Parts: sequence; structure tokens; C-alpha cells
Amino acid sequence: MIARNTQPSLWAGVRQTIPDFWELTKPEINLLILVATCTGFYLGYPHSLDPFSFERLFHVLSGTLLVASGAGALNQYLEYGFDARMRRTSRRPVAAGRLSPVSAFWFGTSLAVTGAAYLLLFVNVLAASLAVITLGSYLFIYTPLKRKTPLCTVAGAFAGAMPPLIGWAAANGSIASAEAWTLYAMLFFWQFPHFMAIAWMYREDYARAGYSVLPVRCNHAFLAWLTVVPAIALLLASFAATILADDRTLPLSATAILGLGLLFYVWRQMVLRSKVAARQLLKATIAYLLLEVLVLTVAKR
Repeated sequence: MIARNTQPSLWAGVRQTIPDFWELTKPEINLLILVATCTGFYLGYPHSLDPFSFERLFHVLSGTLLVASGAGALNQYLEYGFDARMRRTSRRPVAAGRLSPVSAFWFGTSLAVTGAAYLLLFVNVLAASLAVITLGSYLFIYTPLKRKTPLCTVAGAFAGAMPPLIGWAAANGSIASAEAWTLYAMLFFWQFPHFMAIAWMYREDYARAGYSVLPVRCNHAFLAWLTVVPAIALLLASFAATILADDRTLPLSATAILGLGLLFYVWRQMVLRSKVAARQLLKATIAYLLLEVLVLTVAKR
């Protein structure tokens, strides 16, 4: 009788924690990571290899997803005390006390180790190495720098731009290619207007938690430099990426239209410096990335 009563309660407890463990992986960020990895794989896949290897694509996406999910969980383990001070993150599983820090640590470690081993076994050493470098720099360089300097975004961008290189390495076995690094440059510069929009929207929240994502003084000038200049560089890198296309008419035209749209929202945020304008810029950066990689994929020669 006791066993029959405890089994439903145990199962109910498991069902309650599943959404929390899922949230630990930061699925909304992982979606963009998978898109970037898939793009790198497709654009880097050699013409001489026919037919296209969907199996290898599945393996690199699976391994990358595991490592990225582990990074998300470990990030929340490292920052749960700071997350609890922010309205934006206070409801995260560990910050809110729904999961213990130890559970988050072992969950994240298991995912990251499994993902790295998966890439090593089913893809190649290069892809696995790039994933491990990304994981380490994200957790041990970018994460602590957020509490020390507003230039943490630069360090974070180096790690955040790695997914297309992982995909390219999985498809090609090498990243010694100007095209691969052009994709890296695109994602590197893209992160600045994207994150600066988030930083402006939640600047009071970040300050409350002790994060130095914007300088105390001259934050308007800092915002302009880390939004406008990288946005222009992003547009230039996107134009450079059109060398991967067979017929450049479509990607050049599409990139020009998308770039002008993005620059409009950048200009709007620089003029208004409001949360509404920042949110619109945030949405514009996501739309730009998804549409630009779609154009490059469709136009691949």
C-alpha cells in the first residue's frame, strides 16, 4: 500500500523537474547554435562527396547540441547567485531553488562530456576540439569577465561565433579556408548589436546583479561603438560570404536589403535609446541571421 502511494508521487516529482532540466539547457539559444552549425556544415560540404551525408550532419548537430546544452546548464550553475538578483533570470531553475546547484553541475557536466565524446567518436577530432574550446572559453573567460569589464562581449563573441566552424570542420575536416572564417566573422560581428540590444533592455537588471555589460559612465558612446561599427562590419562580412554562391545576384541583393533593414533598427536605437527600440533591434538581429543564412544556403554553388 505504501509503495502504491509513493510511486505516483515520485513520478509526479520527476515530471515536475523535467521542464526545469530542459530550461537549464537554454533551448532558445541552442536553436540559433544549431542553425549556425548546420549552415557551416552545408556550405563547407565538398562537391566531390556525393551524395550529401545527412548522417554526418545528424552527428555534428547532436554532439554540438549536447555540448551547448551542457554549457547552458553549467553557466546557470556558476551564476545562480547573480541570476537570483535579476528579474529577467530570477525564475531560472537553480536561481529560484527548484533545482539544486549540484544537480545543475552534474547535469551540465554529463551533457558537455557526452557531447564532446560523441563528436570525437562520430565526427572528427577537429570538430570535437572546437566544441571543447568554445565550452571552456564561454565558461571560464566570458562568464567571469561579465562581472569585471564591459568588454566581456568581445570575449563572448569569440566563443559564440564558433558553431559555423564546428559545422565546417565536420563536413570538410579542415577550417583552413577563407570561406569558413568569413562565416565565423559574420557570426562574430552579429553578436554585438544582438547583445547590446539585450544589455540596454536589461541594464538596470544587470547592474543590480553586479554585471559590467555597460560602463557606468559614457554608456551611450559605448553602446554606439559596440553596435554601429560591428553592424557595418557584419554587413561587409555578409557581402564577402556571397563568394560561396553560384549566382551572386540573389545573395547580393538579399544581403543589401537585409543589411539596410538591420541598419535602420540600429540607427533607431542610437537615436531613441529606449527599451522598445532595443527590443525591435533584438528581433531584427535574429531575423537578419536566420534570413541571411537561408539566402547563403539556397544560393550555394
